[in-house]
Amino acid sequence: MNGLETVAGPRPPRPSRSQQLGAVLWPSFFAAGIATMVFFALFDPVMLFGIAFPGREITRELGYTAGFFLFWLATAAASLFTSILLQPPVAFGPPQARD
Repeated sequence: MNGLETVAGPRPPRPSRSQQLGAVLWPSFFAAGIATMVFFALFDPVMLFGIAFPGREITRELGYTAGFFLFWLATAAASLFTSILLQPPVAFGPPQARD
């Protein structure tokens, strides 16, 4: 047996879809909250919107809300990608003996 082969044993139960969803959404929600506080402590959403879309108006509250949801979307995408990468490989059968 080389170092790459593993002994087949009982597998732990897979998390349910709701557990997987919670494992993606909760940390991303928390990270988006922190990122929103830090970002908007430095930048005013009304000024940013004025630079991006001259001649249009936005309320400060709408700017905070839109910023939070954009941060949440970005951090949720990163968390989802991480959860996909952590999925165990699918077993197609027992390992074949090598000569």
